[in-house]
Amino acid sequence: MQGLTGIEAAAFLEKYGRNELVERKDHPIVKIAKWLISPISLMLFLATVLSFGTGKLFDGYFIIFLIFVNAGVTIWQEAKADHAIEELKEHFRTQTRALRDGSWAPIDSVLLVPGDVIMLEVGNIVPADVTVLEETNFTINEASVTGESLPVEKANGTEAYSGTFVVTGRATAVVKQTGSLTYFGKTLKAGEGIEKRSILEADILRISFFLSALSLTAVVILSIALWLAKAPFLDTLTLDLSLVIAGIPISLPTVMTLIISLGVVELAKKHAVVRRISSLEDLANVNMLLSDKTGTLTRNLIAIERVIAYSVPEDDVLRAAFLAAEEEDHDPINTAIRQKATEHHIDVSGYARERFIPADSTRKRSTTIVSRDGAHIGIEIGAPQVILELGRTDDPEGFLRDVGAAAEGGFRAVAVAMGKVGDGNSERPRIIGILLLSDELRQDTKETLDFLETQGVAVSIVTGDHRAIAERVGGEVGIPKERIHSEVLPKDKLDLVRASIEKGYVVASTGDGINDLPALKTANVGIAVSNAVDALKSTADIILLELGLGVIKDAIIESRKIFQRLWSYSIYRISESFRLIITITILGLIYHTYPLVPVQLILLALLNDLPIISLSYDRVRLAGRPAHINTKDRILRSTLFGTVGVMNSMLLFFLLTHFTSLSWDVIQSIFFLKLTISGHLLIYLAHTEERWWRFLPSTQVIAATTLTQLAGTIIAGLGLFMARTPIVWIIFVWGWAFIWMQIGEWTKTIGRKHIPTPASAA
Repeated sequence: MQGLTGIEAAAFLEKYGRNELVERKDHPIVKIAKWLISPISLMLFLATVLSFGTGKLFDGYFIIFLIFVNAGVTIWQEAKADHAIEELKEHFRTQTRALRDGSWAPIDSVLLVPGDVIMLEVGNIVPADVTVLEETNFTINEASVTGESLPVEKANGTEAYSGTFVVTGRATAVVKQTGSLTYFGKTLKAGEGIEKRSILEADILRISFFLSALSLTAVVILSIALWLAKAPFLDTLTLDLSLVIAGIPISLPTVMTLIISLGVVELAKKHAVVRRISSLEDLANVNMLLSDKTGTLTRNLIAIERVIAYSVPEDDVLRAAFLAAEEEDHDPINTAIRQKATEHHIDVSGYARERFIPADSTRKRSTTIVSRDGAHIGIEIGAPQVILELGRTDDPEGFLRDVGAAAEGGFRAVAVAMGKVGDGNSERPRIIGILLLSDELRQDTKETLDFLETQGVAVSIVTGDHRAIAERVGGEVGIPKERIHSEVLPKDKLDLVRASIEKGYVVASTGDGINDLPALKTANVGIAVSNAVDALKSTADIILLELGLGVIKDAIIESRKIFQRLWSYSIYRISESFRLIITITILGLIYHTYPLVPVQLILLALLNDLPIISLSYDRVRLAGRPAHINTKDRILRSTLFGTVGVMNSMLLFFLLTHFTSLSWDVIQSIFFLKLTISGHLLIYLAHTEERWWRFLPSTQVIAATTLTQLAGTIIAGLGLFMARTPIVWIIFVWGWAFIWMQIGEWTKTIGRKHIPTPASAA
């Protein structure tokens, strides 16, 4: 056997590149550019240009500040996730024994090239696509490629794929393909170019376009009216700018991102890493979960499910199998036998193992010779057909029926036979039993799946395993046959995700192997389980740090909390913008001016959005079903709140201008204070479907809104950036806002029949 020389390896490395999968990533500058040319950013830049064009430098610089804060938060979150994945890759880098320059030595797996001869032993991950040259009892777990849970025998001349791992035996192999040319790499490439926009991102754009359209319509109406009234051009432009600032939700993406980011931090404490933060909002809407089986619903650990005994007690079958289970052998079947025998307290004292011949691809059985009281006993364990040919049984047809029933039930059958050997007393071994093997379910699987079903999430099994095995697992966890998909290839799983999405489902898909990658990238939410391969973790939306699906329960709950908080904020934001846009338009048409100067608008926007960040910690009601963005309901609720705001704003302004002798500057200050207080009180209304006093916001929200209301009161009372407001009018405005808050509360009864009532608090 001859490997490569160091010179040959260096030349091939230059030709083929390193044995690694290079993920296509945008340069940070490209990421920033994409964000800056997004529709929301372009609208904000328009507001900035208008500010500078009318000499409102403070306004212009303030909007620019908000733009880059929003961009910075988004890019920072993505950078943190990418950095975590890079650290993960470094942690899992492996070394492989390779034959270089005539001697075996460990080398970094990324330096392997086609033509390298390598050594593979128990526990090794196959670092590239290879062809087996020489093997001894060599089996591979290919679950990460095919989904098959049981080990696969590999004879000389057969191929083993990158990402699989050695279960038993050892082998020398020659590297055939590395990096992106491996089966692993080609599957990864199949997932490239799949782009998806989250429900959150689509919703932010929907709100932004709605408010922008409303604002621009008002701008056109007001501009025409002022032009006909021969108002000065700069005054008209200033009014237009006011409407743009009031209508475009400048801080909407920032506030929503912060709400989600803080939710992500909470979820990380519960052992889940979120790579795409907006995917949590998508998860709140998921009503279809496509779950792989091996290693997710099951432990990917072979166990003895049942023992069928013939003419002897079950413990005798286990005792014989236990005696034949070599302790030094890492074969999963032997491990399962030892585990089962330990559970049954099988006693093998008095027996001595004399000889052990391991199973291989030719014999398909293991042979063990044991002795007791001077007698020698041979024990054979292996494939039922092989043991039947070798041994004897009183009912061969019954034996074959049991084997067939085991296969139909989704079990792998292993036969056990024993008989005397040596001293001329050798006999054909007698078949004493069958061991039924299965991939053991995780303890929390049934509970988690039951929880998901009660939350309105339909769960389907998607596996590469045989139909019988998949149906057995599905039956144990209560999944109907029509939602069990077996013997699935990567393209089948991808097609299944696409078909589910086309039917209107919001789809989450779990996976652990490279075969799952295209499906995970296409699904609304791609979830990599804890034992997933690195490439899957680097592209999934959510990575679970604990085995199984249990942590998905926390992810579902947290995502729905976040959704409810975002829902409350969106109602508040639309209502506020609607109130300001309509008020500005009407007052502009009547007075040919606007009751707030630009700096008051900016302060109002700032004071309104600061306490909104506290909604990340708000109390919410969980509905017990997938969240759903009902645009009609939201517009109805927001319009009702906004209409009440317009009515009380117009009425107050009319009273101030017609029944008081206050100066215009003082009226502006009073009106600024009224808008600030009313806006914050609206948070209490939008936060719950119940009466606001029956389900108050969290302590954090109450504290934040109180502080900002006090800040607005102090600014108006001291005359900071504006005329000073008399104390009597401050008291009047507080009372006025509170009374109209109750009128806003009454409007909930109008829309209540359209809006579902949540079920539980969290």
